[in-house]
Amino acid sequence: MPPTSLKRRHLLQCAGWLASGTAAAWAQPGKPARIPVVAQIVDMSPGQQDVSRDFLVGSRAAWQDFNARGGLRGRPVQHVSLEVDGTASSLRMALQSIKDNPACVALSGTAGDPATNLLASQLRQDGLAIAHVAPWLQNSSAQVDERTFAIFAARQEQIAHALKSLSVMGVQELGAVYATAQDHALYREDVERSAAGMKLRLQSFRAGDDMRTLGQSLTPAAPAILLFVGGTPELVQFTQGLDKQTRQRYVVALADVNLQTMMQMGAARNTPVIATQAVPMVNASLPVVRAYRETLARLFDEPPTPLSLAGFIAARYTQEVLGDVDGPLSRHNVLAAFQRRSSVDVGGFRVSFHPQRRGGSFVTQSMLTTDGRVLG
Repeated sequence: MPPTSLKRRHLLQCAGWLASGTAAAWAQPGKPARIPVVAQIVDMSPGQQDVSRDFLVGSRAAWQDFNARGGLRGRPVQHVSLEVDGTASSLRMALQSIKDNPACVALSGTAGDPATNLLASQLRQDGLAIAHVAPWLQNSSAQVDERTFAIFAARQEQIAHALKSLSVMGVQELGAVYATAQDHALYREDVERSAAGMKLRLQSFRAGDDMRTLGQSLTPAAPAILLFVGGTPELVQFTQGLDKQTRQRYVVALADVNLQTMMQMGAARNTPVIATQAVPMVNASLPVVRAYRETLARLFDEPPTPLSLAGFIAARYTQEVLGDVDGPLSRHNVLAAFQRRSSVDVGGFRVSFHPQRRGGSFVTQSMLTTDGRVLG
């Protein structure tokens, strides 16, 4: 792994240990809430840690900058990250610590998608009246209730965006590659519904233990366009397997994939990879993106990535609505402010909720070319 990545992982591991210690100490029932707390639950299991780490970096940058500029009504907001391992038991423990702390007024920026789904379900079961704001909720079939405020485009919208551009090119057949059994269970319905809507014939492929072997074993009859549903490490292995194929393939990945990390990890160069993303390009001129680049450069030794930009936007949206809370910063008042589901312009990134209670439909895409460049 390159030195920059090692530095980054060490930094985040240390931050995570500090956050875990904070989580054990923050629950102090009976004491008055002096500083409002916003909690962020992040899944650091092997399959989700790359998504969650990037998302957490962007959120931390936004909260540190927010407090440096005066915080909320002249008071700082304590941003606490709680690491989980993706299991229901670890999520229950994190949620219990939140329940026990009256200073915690909201959850913001939960990542990644499987943990977000589990957490949303747990919140419904417990009936905990707390705002669950701007989670990385990618599953289009997930129920969005009155306490969940999803602001990013889900997988179905990302898939439809990618397939629409392919259909214009005359593509009539698509292969769907699922990296894990969990990916297949969570997202098969989204993929099949999107392909049917675009009138595309669909072949599905499920990996075993080795994505590289799956890439090598595709027959000439397999589609030339492959939609990949999984994480960055698995996609790197898959492209390395495709590199052994004589037929040219094109891979379309979704927003959990980091193209810059793919280059660092040694993705094969003979297969073009297109990745959708639910936020603007990191080199865009929108005010929120410019603020993100400036803040990230000032506070962290980190390259800009779409997922950390998403984390930054999640925190900024949370801050915007907290500024409109009527009365004291209690869980009840904060939840009421979010439940108004007002349209919010977060520095050019528009959040506007539709009847299905989702507030984001923005999708764009970038491409990792065979010569190693990322084009947007």
